Amino acid sequence: MGEGWRLRPAGGATGEAYVAEQGKQKIFVKRNSSPFLAVLSAEGIVPKLLWTKRLENGDVITAQQWISGRELTVEEMNQDRTAGLLAKIHRSNELLAMFKRMGNTPLYPEEIVQKLERQNDSDTDIKRHLDHIRTLMPSVQEETYVVCHADVHHNNWIEDDQGSLFLIDWDGAQVADPALDLAPLLYGYVPKEHWADWLDRYGAEPSNSLRHRIWWYRLIQCLENILWFRSVGQEAEELEWQYQLEKAWASAPD
Repeated sequence: MGEGWRLRPAGGATGEAYVAEQGKQKIFVKRNSSPFLAVLSAEGIVPKLLWTKRLENGDVITAQQWISGRELTVEEMNQDRTAGLLAKIHRSNELLAMFKRMGNTPLYPEEIVQKLERQNDSDTDIKRHLDHIRTLMPSVQEETYVVCHADVHHNNWIEDDQGSLFLIDWDGAQVADPALDLAPLLYGYVPKEHWADWLDRYGAEPSNSLRHRIWWYRLIQCLENILWFRSVGQEAEELEWQYQLEKAWASAPD
């Protein structure tokens, strides 16, 4: 960084993100961020990439433009611009090509279910859910796989002081069925009676196939969260996701 720069943690689960400041200058610095950050920056999906440096130990440091922004609220997620930005990401051939060049392969439903089966601690209820979910897999085999963010929580949507919208924190991105992103966004933020309008703004026909895949990935999301919060001993959150799982089962599409 050179002399005169001060680093302070920027928060986040990995502990690898920092804010670097020198006088009135401020930039966002991260260790080993997503390798396709340059493409995300070029397409205006994340704040502008300023530089990248590789350290002697092999770590890669990236610096991005600091934006004075704010997270979207829960209510703001049901907007044209979230649908538009997610559509831009899912339809980016450049992003998909780079991800594939890095050796990433599509995340298929079978792999997702197998991972949950390995995580399950002999809970017979979880096994029952997984067995049922497995029987539904033949109807969720999608041929079009895209780059998915895989964590579209409203905290990752940032608006700068010019009104530009960004989707940050790409560490968990996957090549997957777009329903992997659509399920948590629609179930988490968009009233069901508005789904057709939101999907129209996203540019997708709300077909029976798409609705079924969105529902299937919601079931997966619920189970993932149940097992995660159980593993860290957060019982209240685990119970909330058990409730969400029962609601999801009850809302099966026709």
